[in-house]
Amino acid sequence: MLAVFMIATAALEWFRYVTKSPPTPLLVSAVAASFAALAGWKLWRALPKLKRLRQGIEGERVVGEYLAGLRSRGYRVFHDVVGPRFNLDHVLVGPAGVFTVETKTWSKPSRGDARVVFNGETLTAAGHVPDRDPVTQARAQASWLRTLILESTGRTVGVFPVVVFPGWFVEQAASSREKVWVLEPKALPSFLEQEPLRLRNEDVQLIAFHLSRFVRSTQGSTT
Repeated sequence: MLAVFMIATAALEWFRYVTKSPPTPLLVSAVAASFAALAGWKLWRALPKLKRLRQGIEGERVVGEYLAGLRSRGYRVFHDVVGPRFNLDHVLVGPAGVFTVETKTWSKPSRGDARVVFNGETLTAAGHVPDRDPVTQARAQASWLRTLILESTGRTVGVFPVVVFPGWFVEQAASSREKVWVLEPKALPSFLEQEPLRLRNEDVQLIAFHLSRFVRSTQGSTT
């Protein structure tokens, strides 16, 4: 945009020099005001999207920091695993098994009920049901990863879906935790500690090797 502006300015000056034309500040000002208004309108419309992107980046960073601390406990951590028309935010492979971690960085209300509640069937945030059910999304992603591991390793390994909400107070019915976890990121390490040993170290290394190879192949195809 800056290059186009400078070229246009230079062309105008050369036109005035060649034609001996007097300055036309009113015309130039009117055109400049029109473009400024258009730019301001587009920026105003883009602000909500920019806010959501900024929240998403910050949420991913916070969750990534919590997951990084699990490496000392024998977990391998993968970020942005590319699937068909979706991305897995994070994948954990460790002693307690394989977990997909979907991060939801939703804005909390300034007042009222700032809780995420999952009763086993319906998830609400601040009392509202979201347009897209993150639990259904997480379960579908876990199912896809389970199939990917089977195809790449020849082994059937359970993949457990996790949905985390940074900064929210999260309530989940205890009876629903056998199929999915809906958590605040800080609670994830303690939940993992309570899980039984499901994978031996050689199993972790095998799955992590094939998953690393898949991640490298998808990164190469998208660059």
